[in-house]
Amino acid sequence: MISGESKSLNAAAEAYRRRRGRHPPPGFDLWYKYASDHDALIVEDFFDQIYHDLEPFWGADPAVLRKHATSLLNADGSDGISIRNHAISWKSDHFWFVRWANMVNTIVHLLPDMDIPLNAEDVPRVMVSWENVTALLEKAAPIAGFTPASQIISEFQSLPPPELYSDSDIPWQLGYRPKIDSSYAIPHLYQGYVSNYTLSTDLCHQPDLQGLEGIFIQPYLVRSTDVLVPVFGGSKLSVNNDILIPSPLYYEGTDDFLGGAGAESSWETKSDKVMWRGTASGGKNTVENWRGFQRHRFLAMNNATALTRLETSEDRPENFALPEKQYNIEAQADRRLGKWVGEWSDMSTMDLVCSSPQQDKRCEYTDAYFQLDTERLSMSEQLSRAKYVPDIDGTSYSGRYLAFLRSTSLPIKAALWREWHDSRLVAWKHFIPMDHRFVDYFGIIEYFLGYEGRGGHDQAAKSIAYNGKEWAEKVLRKEDMQIYTLRLLLEYARLMDDRRERMGWINDLKRN
Repeated sequence: MISGESKSLNAAAEAYRRRRGRHPPPGFDLWYKYASDHDALIVEDFFDQIYHDLEPFWGADPAVLRKHATSLLNADGSDGISIRNHAISWKSDHFWFVRWANMVNTIVHLLPDMDIPLNAEDVPRVMVSWENVTALLEKAAPIAGFTPASQIISEFQSLPPPELYSDSDIPWQLGYRPKIDSSYAIPHLYQGYVSNYTLSTDLCHQPDLQGLEGIFIQPYLVRSTDVLVPVFGGSKLSVNNDILIPSPLYYEGTDDFLGGAGAESSWETKSDKVMWRGTASGGKNTVENWRGFQRHRFLAMNNATALTRLETSEDRPENFALPEKQYNIEAQADRRLGKWVGEWSDMSTMDLVCSSPQQDKRCEYTDAYFQLDTERLSMSEQLSRAKYVPDIDGTSYSGRYLAFLRSTSLPIKAALWREWHDSRLVAWKHFIPMDHRFVDYFGIIEYFLGYEGRGGHDQAAKSIAYNGKEWAEKVLRKEDMQIYTLRLLLEYARLMDDRRERMGWINDLKRN
């Protein structure tokens, strides 16, 4: 990754043209100076997510996009930020909007006029059909290329005060039938383990996840549209067309999202434990559907008593699959899986999120399977105690990933939700990827912890944990979030301009 670093403005502009196939946007020199002044590693690949998100919009009429943007500023669950003459304004007092506004305010002096619809819901808002996205990309393809320097426009448009409209929501609901079949995961696995993390977050080859993720079974709330409109949010699924922006939980989060002092504890002072604390979120679980929810599944797999009972009876797992033969789990072969898991697993939930809420946060239809957390640990305490910290999707992304990466514990990541920073991280170097069905979970743990005192790889785990921490402190800082957002909004402003095909920064070409 570092080999692609650009160490001058001209080199950065050349890398941009080589990878993006068009001139950089106006203001690119100001973006580069801002990034350099904040000691950023400037690697063009780090910004791939921006172009993945924005490319379909090049096939849409910019005037129509501007109308959509202003109308969404007043839509339920959206609102947003307006920028006029290097000043921001917004209406909502929701803490997400306030924190997003705080981030944008650090770079607003470098930004042109624009309206930025933001989504504060846990679920994304835009899902355009594959056929329509393909048509938009085909329409956008001829626009790419290098406009002659003499025709380039280097200034952004000015916009009138934002007009406010209302917009309708398109609700939908998806049925469910839980079924665990790891054969659907084969395209992103190698010998049973995730070898292509990006592909593992793609839904298109994994139809079985319709019954294994709460968002597809019965979401809390879905407000979506099949029209390509610009909506910014902190996470999305591979089928969504929202535009990713750093989450306010990362930018101005509390210790519960950033880790606190526990993140600095040395590896040697921690126990050989796999620790998870959280709520059993993911969607609206009911007596009929809870067995398909991912956090319920993960908790059940870590119930040593239940595992032992399965090994000594003809019972079948209630909501998960035991390891397949290809994983060669020694404890399973010895019929000691439950005992082995009990030695290292430290999991509990503080809220079973029952569809008919109970005062004590229990749930009558899952009482036989789960117990509530009796030891409530802060994020700092978790990171100071355990070497291994799984990160499991909830209603959307979990929000704790950055804390895990910045800590000296090893993140084990099972996620469908994509975030702004994904192209900056390398699986098996900065974190451990895990399949969403968790069929590889016991194999991962056996590799690092071993079995009965043999076969463990503690130093390998430590190396990945510390690599991830060192890298996160270089490329996932608050300054990096500002730099990413500045680059994103410069591109967005060009995209929304009627003259966009002729807009660019070419000062380096004029001097040559």
